[in-house]
Amino acid sequence: MATAELKVPSVGESITEVQIGDWLVGEGASANKDDALVVIETDKVTVELPAPVAGKVTKVLKKKGDTATVGEVIGYMEVGAGSQTGSAPKQEKPAETRATAPAKTTTGATATAQAAPTKTAATSAKGEPYVMPAAQRAMATSGVEAHDVQATGPGNRMLKEDVQRAASAPKSAPSSNGAGSNGSAGARSEEVVAMTPMRKRIAERLVEAQNTAALLTTFNEIDMGAVMELRTQFKDEFQKKHEAKLGFMSFFVKASIEALKLIPQVNAEIRDGAMIFKNYYDIGVAVGGGKGLVVPILRNAERMSFAQVENAIAEYGVRAQANKLTLDELQGGTFTISNGGIYGSLLSTPILNPPQSGILGLHAIQERPVARNGQVVIRPMMYVALTYDHRIVDGREAVTFLKRIKECLESPSRMLLEI
Repeated sequence: MATAELKVPSVGESITEVQIGDWLVGEGASANKDDALVVIETDKVTVELPAPVAGKVTKVLKKKGDTATVGEVIGYMEVGAGSQTGSAPKQEKPAETRATAPAKTTTGATATAQAAPTKTAATSAKGEPYVMPAAQRAMATSGVEAHDVQATGPGNRMLKEDVQRAASAPKSAPSSNGAGSNGSAGARSEEVVAMTPMRKRIAERLVEAQNTAALLTTFNEIDMGAVMELRTQFKDEFQKKHEAKLGFMSFFVKASIEALKLIPQVNAEIRDGAMIFKNYYDIGVAVGGGKGLVVPILRNAERMSFAQVENAIAEYGVRAQANKLTLDELQGGTFTISNGGIYGSLLSTPILNPPQSGILGLHAIQERPVARNGQVVIRPMMYVALTYDHRIVDGREAVTFLKRIKECLESPSRMLLEI
């Protein structure tokens, strides 16, 4: 039979090397044409290599964790061998996790600690879920069994978030088995996990920002009452008309653009010893992805409506979790907004995304006592932080920038009237 080569596809002009992720179809397993065979990871995006033909994977040349160059052959398929049109590809089960450190029994004998094989969930219409490596590690540390986890990832994948959700669910008290405090405390184990290209790139960028820019952070607080009242008043009509939820991010994107217009230095960058001022506003919105924090870009955000901003952010969030963002969507950007408040952060100092000169950090909304007209009242307050490059932005400009955002959020009609 004819043999087809599995080659690393081009995933971007600047990317020449990739890392092999999970093989979704292993040696000897069959797949239909265009079925996902293997996950390919880069420092910016994660893609799946589709089967070029219907057939059987006969040889895997590159295993998970190996590096490969664009165009390199990483495996072979035998055309038509064992394939069944319309059937889903057979997914390879993850290897069992084994502890490397020995555990001592109560009698003094030494035994090798070994984790039980990962159990798969009950078969659904899509077949057994594929347990992602992060989910497998989460199960090992939390003690959650696979059959207790509802997989919600694309292609019936079990994600780390699924395991965490199952671990936080209420559990019935375990029955006593008579074991006392003299029982074995369990094995002390370590697991070596290679950094993904994206995690390596995130680390490089953060260190680059610390080493090249003069970072400084200034803070302010915002009374979110006006925005919350506006959302309560119009959220149903907004969702009915635009098919999008009215969140806080659209308000902050619009307020940031107003502040960037007032203080253009925050929207500028230093390039070859010169200051480059930009008359467009490409706002990056940090979202948590399956492989780490990513920052997709809202191009020409000044031209977008509230609904367009909300729809774009919602779509980015879904595709980030599925590692489906494209390289173009992650490149560029003139200013970044990072919302640590969704994770409960009360105060933090965000780090710049080079070569940008500013990043806005949002935090949790808390009801706090504040003074209003000589009276102490309880208001929904949020701390905001602006980290900026002091080489191009002075302290006065940074403080004015945050003050403008505060004015826009505490009186949203300012954004409509541009005052």
